[in-house]
Amino acid sequence: MTFLNVTEIESALIGLNNAYPRLTQLLPLPNPTHEGRRSHALLIRGNPSFRCRPALVFVSGVHAREWGGPDILVNLAADLLEAYTANAGLAYGAKTFSAADVRGIVNRTDVVVFPDINPDGRAYSMGGTAGSNQAMWRKNRNPASGGGSTGRAGVDVNRNYDFLWDFQTKFSPSANPGTLASADPGSDIFHGTGPFSEPEARNVQWLVDRFPKARYFVDVHSYSGDVLYPWGDDENQSTDPSKSFMNTAWDGKRGVSGDAYGEYIPAARLPEVTAAAAVLRDGINAVRNQGYVSKQGFWLWSTTYPTSGTSEDWAFTREFLNPRKGKLGGFCIEFNRNQNFFPSWAEMKDMILDVDAGLVNLCEYATPSWVQVILCWKLAWWHRIADRFLTFWRRLFPPEIWGPYGPWTRIVRRLERILERFSTRRGG
Repeated sequence: MTFLNVTEIESALIGLNNAYPRLTQLLPLPNPTHEGRRSHALLIRGNPSFRCRPALVFVSGVHAREWGGPDILVNLAADLLEAYTANAGLAYGAKTFSAADVRGIVNRTDVVVFPDINPDGRAYSMGGTAGSNQAMWRKNRNPASGGGSTGRAGVDVNRNYDFLWDFQTKFSPSANPGTLASADPGSDIFHGTGPFSEPEARNVQWLVDRFPKARYFVDVHSYSGDVLYPWGDDENQSTDPSKSFMNTAWDGKRGVSGDAYGEYIPAARLPEVTAAAAVLRDGINAVRNQGYVSKQGFWLWSTTYPTSGTSEDWAFTREFLNPRKGKLGGFCIEFNRNQNFFPSWAEMKDMILDVDAGLVNLCEYATPSWVQVILCWKLAWWHRIADRFLTFWRRLFPPEIWGPYGPWTRIVRRLERILERFSTRRGG
């Protein structure tokens, strides 16, 4: 066996949906790619009557040359479904999860996997020998900005999300140009013609919006052996809310360490985000002690690594732009500490175990406790009682009774006239 190609990824999702129709839903993504390919995500959901389930959205394959990500997510989905159906636990090396853990995840969360964001790029990359120029392709295959040159085609989808996309305005001229983004179509980090200009990015946006109760978003990449949390544009700070991606007064100042600007993250939110990153990290390391590290995305490679338009930062903006939508933590896993885009399949099988253990660990962490389940049922019970009472009330006193020409209104008006006459007589 070797890495799944584009057709095999889609077949695997369809096969899982066919094998577990009561536990899965195949989600067709609405936007076809530039080469006409259509992608799917897979929702894993048991016990659909439970209304208070958080969603975890896992995506991969955005960069064409990072071949292992889709295999990680397809295997994750298969593991959860097979274990749940067999009433069994899961074992990833030294990291284990009980059958009760698996039941809790499947019955009390929504697990959404979108393994292959960029199928056009993957198909092109996998058409070359590992390590060749073709295999090293990173972007999608949109030719629009390339001026007819195939070498200048494509957009880096992970610089195309709506987070400080206009880097030339939003960032300091001193910010690291090798990581930030580029307006040059020939660059590996070309950011496109506008935020969400690319169908692949719009598919991720659609998928996240479909799950308003999503609480964790994880984008699987390679390589480095890190778990990254927001922000990626500048150093985090929790003292000055005005220093925010939303504040245009700070345009031209972002992306440099040690200066006046730092991206605001609330003091109460920072430990929640770092704790979730640690859950991912610890789950990965428990398998075979690989030494993964959790860190802020701005410090990838232990130096400033400012980025514009990335998925995990975009996901994290939701709670700032619209607090009513709830908290959504955005994370990136950079798997493979060997720092190689093309590990052998034997090496990749071990990495699948590593990362899947981290993702299942996060699922278990997100699973509502039995106390939360009982409270949810109580709330649902009260809602049902309230709905029945309102239905009964509307039948007993339908709206037309209370309308401007209804009997109750006429009675009220008659009483008002009697009281008015009585008060006039007394006053006279």
